[in-house]
Amino acid sequence: MPSKLTRRKFLQANSVALLVAQLPITARGADDATKAPVAKTATAKTVQSKPGKWVRWDEREKQQVTAAVEQPSLFYWQGKGPNHQTALFIERFKEFNPCKHVVTCSSGTAAVHIAVAAAGIGPGDEVITTPISDIGSISGILFQQGVPVFADLGASTYNLDPKAVERAITSKTKAIVAVHLAGTPCDLGALKAIADRHQLVLIEDCAQAWGARYQGKPVGSLGHIACYSLMNSKHIGTGDGGVVASSDPRFGPALLKFADKGNDRTDPAYTWDKTAVLATNYRMSELQAAFGAVQLQRLEGIAAKRAALGRIFIEGISGVSGVLPPALPATDRGTFWFFYLRLQLDRLRCSRLQFVEALRAEGAACSAGYIPVPLYRLPYFQQHAFFGGRWPVKELGLTTMDYTGVRCAEAEAILSTGVNCPLNESMDETLIRETAAAVRKVAARFAV
Repeated sequence: MPSKLTRRKFLQANSVALLVAQLPITARGADDATKAPVAKTATAKTVQSKPGKWVRWDEREKQQVTAAVEQPSLFYWQGKGPNHQTALFIERFKEFNPCKHVVTCSSGTAAVHIAVAAAGIGPGDEVITTPISDIGSISGILFQQGVPVFADLGASTYNLDPKAVERAITSKTKAIVAVHLAGTPCDLGALKAIADRHQLVLIEDCAQAWGARYQGKPVGSLGHIACYSLMNSKHIGTGDGGVVASSDPRFGPALLKFADKGNDRTDPAYTWDKTAVLATNYRMSELQAAFGAVQLQRLEGIAAKRAALGRIFIEGISGVSGVLPPALPATDRGTFWFFYLRLQLDRLRCSRLQFVEALRAEGAACSAGYIPVPLYRLPYFQQHAFFGGRWPVKELGLTTMDYTGVRCAEAEAILSTGVNCPLNESMDETLIRETAAAVRKVAARFAV
């Protein structure tokens, strides 16, 4: 039975509604008062498809781990015979990236620290790198008492701009850590030329770029040292773990020492008292190596599918006003750890948050941005407080670096205008095309 609406209740309800309507937009919680609100429609969502079940391992990994357990030891150096899992992992890794020296380790962060240490970075030495990455790309520099120097990025590659790198070089520069962000290869040709010209060590951080290729060659094969992550979220993973590799005779032999407390177990005359370098324990176990050995066999299929889906996404949003797709030369293969596009907000009548909300309303999975701030904006950079609230190299006068004055304009713009869309091998072409169509639809709705 319908409820009775008295005259008093009617007037009260309409008075409240009128008052709310007269409030400023910001008082109603809008993201940006100068932008148009998100349109509410009852039409069907553009994205109707769903990802498939993301199967990352199966009986093959279980069988390989069982083989590892049949050994008398799970220590990486004491595996024996056909069940030696570390040896198997290294053999299969070399099929993917044929480096002479390959060392397993505990994480991608460990891999970068090993690489920086093997490159000889010491107190006050400068290492040019990116302001947009996981802190694991940078922490090894600091632990070696080196000085991270942040160079700006390409507007739509999100990787180091070679011109900005060259401008950042000083007499103290010793290395470059180039991060292949989101699986997009850096301009390795230009970076390697700069490194050679200035006698610098080029370290490739390939944590997000398993299977990516630069002009047909695997990333990690052009620099002096390559670093990979096997953390659970990466293209292939062992829960946690990493790999560091090199073919350079100056650095390759040192990798194992810096992964295993200074020890070189490849030397027949090795004894513990001959340890020559101070290093920590970054070893990987036989169980992780067993799992990773099977994961490596899955890599090409994973990389090829992500590469194809990413290209479809790029094509689907290219030429759309207000939207900037990631740049990927036809000669390169990106493997899209995630898909990151940028908004040109001066061409849109909405804020980034409104754009993202509208995309979600269309059924698309997405989020605003990547990391919250560039690395140099983190509190311990701003306060120069890395070690117990102190920074010894600055206190000793070995650097004049002041992170409070660092600004990489393009990197900051990348973080403030970016939209992050998940992409993995559980998805299909239909889902990606629908997502691209949703981007086009939302961009058209808010076009200036």
